[in-house]
Amino acid sequence: MRCMMLIINPISGNGDKRGMAERIAATLGAQGIKVDIAYTERPGHATELAAKGAAEGYDAVIACGGDGTVNEVAKSLCDTGVPLAIIPAGSGNGLARHIALPMDLKGAMDVIVHGHTDDCDYGTVNGRHFFCTFGIGFDAAVSDRFAASPSRGLSTYVRSAITELRSYRPRHYRMTVDGKTFETDAFIVTGANASQYGNNAYISPRSSIRDGLIDIVIVRSLPLYAMAGFGIDMMAGTLPDNRRIQVISCREAVIERGVDGPGHVDGEPARLGATLNVKCHPGGLRIYTPADKPAFVPVVTPLSSMFEGIGYSFKNLFSGK
Repeated sequence: MRCMMLIINPISGNGDKRGMAERIAATLGAQGIKVDIAYTERPGHATELAAKGAAEGYDAVIACGGDGTVNEVAKSLCDTGVPLAIIPAGSGNGLARHIALPMDLKGAMDVIVHGHTDDCDYGTVNGRHFFCTFGIGFDAAVSDRFAASPSRGLSTYVRSAITELRSYRPRHYRMTVDGKTFETDAFIVTGANASQYGNNAYISPRSSIRDGLIDIVIVRSLPLYAMAGFGIDMMAGTLPDNRRIQVISCREAVIERGVDGPGHVDGEPARLGATLNVKCHPGGLRIYTPADKPAFVPVVTPLSSMFEGIGYSFKNLFSGK
């Protein structure tokens, strides 16, 4: 019998999680997986719980929550060989969506039962772990505003972006990417290990968490009239074809911006300093993934994910769950 620790964030996302942990434990238990439940009580608690789980020899640690919870759990599992399993229960679910994990509870549990894992990359920026993205510039300012909002979800993020767009201007950066130095003005600078921020917003749709590289995405300018096109490209997965975008793949990078300022790490606001040291750590995190993940296809994959989400919403609505 496999034995796993389930770490659940009871306040992540927008849904009611009453009874969810018990349902997960019962369902997995019927499949021969013993589950010990632990609830998070404060920021950083999931990291402590996951470290304890790894030290005590659990076969895997399950993160049930959003990208913040996944980040906290995953960073304690890096380079331990203890696999991470994800049950998406947040508002963005960026890493879960990147690996094509089903967004419904049953589908996510089926992936755990089947037991397929991949050794995946993770990144660090000034020593802080990221599994999807980190960013500075406009999107970091948006992340700050979004975090301060009383509501979550895509519509709140879009409103935050429009508000920031009215006044934000490109900043100057000096970058050294795999030993090559250049300077540029940029509206957004994002480091992408995975393809998206969350909510199927594909900032770097060609990124892979198994290629040993971080993709540095540079958005040189984004005037108000170009915002709609940028948003469409991001949601359609066609952003690399946008003429305002440059993507540089690397193992290491140093990004200098002169002054400290806002940033974000896997969607959570962070102060990242005036100089950012970025590094990819190949294959350092084992993750339960679907065995038959389809290849990403621009437009097709985002639409498929959107309709899948609509289907889950209707199913939950009429089932009363």
